[in-house]
Amino acid sequence: MDIPCPHCKKTVFSLDTYCGQCGKKINLQKEKKEKSGLQLVIAFYLTYLVFAIVSFALLTESASLITEIAIEAVFILLTILFCLFDHEKILALYNWQRINWKNLTFAFAFPVFSAIVVYYSVGWINELIFFDSNNVFYEYEEYDDTIFWVLIFYTVIPPIFEELAFRGFLFNQLRAFANVPVTILATAFIFALIHFSLVSILWIFPFGIVLGYLRYKYNTLWLGMIVHFIHNFLVVGMDYYYYQQDTFLVF
Repeated sequence: MDIPCPHCKKTVFSLDTYCGQCGKKINLQKEKKEKSGLQLVIAFYLTYLVFAIVSFALLTESASLITEIAIEAVFILLTILFCLFDHEKILALYNWQRINWKNLTFAFAFPVFSAIVVYYSVGWINELIFFDSNNVFYEYEEYDDTIFWVLIFYTVIPPIFEELAFRGFLFNQLRAFANVPVTILATAFIFALIHFSLVSILWIFPFGIVLGYLRYKYNTLWLGMIVHFIHNFLVVGMDYYYYQQDTFLVF
């Protein structure tokens, strides 16, 4: 099969090791890996973008517990299906080898700071611009076992499966053809974009950068999962406090 040389673009045979025009070595394995990674990133982005749009439309039209459960089930299924393409490398990310007391301290301290800053700043922006609040407990109060479902949808599923999808699968695929800074930024941007909220992008993007940096530096998903869980848990906790006080603040 004829293919273009990655250096001078002259046509060479797929079995050639060196280009007959420029003389440079042809790394077909690397080129194939980069192309495959790019294709998977595009497929991932389009799939999750469509999923976010459809989910937003469904919840806007007829929000119900069954709808929420179905949406979360589809999200989990999509994440697992994509991860099957790179399961060996992703499974290797569930290790504790590079985790120590210093990065664990950061993983516990940073989300305390981020949760407080995000909760009050985003709440202030929403009330200032939209004259509205979005306390999650008011959205779920009509369901039985409100606290249970809020914890499942906000503190259990996102830290596990969003980290698996974005800092696991997507990060790995981007690294096939992009450098580390681009990978971290692109992962954070897509992570923020998929959340489908203009106000949330203001904090989800930098939050995603921190999670991406932890993923790269320590080559594990555990630290990101801990940060993500504590952040969401504290925000839900503050929502619950103000819900009990009958005060409207944003999640």
